[in-house]
Amino acid sequence: MNITTILFWFLTVLAIGSALMVIVSRNPVYSVLSLILTFFAISGHYLLLNAQFLFIVNLIVYAGAIMVLFLFVLMLMNLNSESEPSRQKWLKFAGTIAGGCLLLVLVAALRDVDSKSTYALVNAGDSGLIENLGKTLFRDYVVPFEISSILFLSAMVGAVVLGKKE
Repeated sequence: MNITTILFWFLTVLAIGSALMVIVSRNPVYSVLSLILTFFAISGHYLLLNAQFLFIVNLIVYAGAIMVLFLFVLMLMNLNSESEPSRQKWLKFAGTIAGGCLLLVLVAALRDVDSKSTYALVNAGDSGLIENLGKTLFRDYVVPFEISSILFLSAMVGAVVLGKKE
């Protein structure tokens, strides 16, 4: 067993365990912190697959920005147990039935998947490297890239003009 296999299984157990903690946790702050841990574990999988760009984007966008917004919203909410609405039994039953149906659909969809003939390149190949992404972006898609940068610049100027007090 090499270090890549051990790291893969560690990250897998960490991702599944923290994802289950997101669902099981009663405290919403602990749930969000478990979701951050899940995003870190998924980012580790991206790094194992040699996809550095997805690794960095997942860390910056999901584990960074979106989770800060989630925590900010949770801190602004009033999370008293007295203000929590009571859940009816039929709603819990309907949620259990819907979750069971989703599990049934996922099992039926994954039953016919032939995963033995598909292999992922781990620490090999150069398909996920940022250098190749940059070369493709600036060689083949330079005009759409520049148009989108001008669009973002005009949106930023428009936001400043709209937000400016007179």
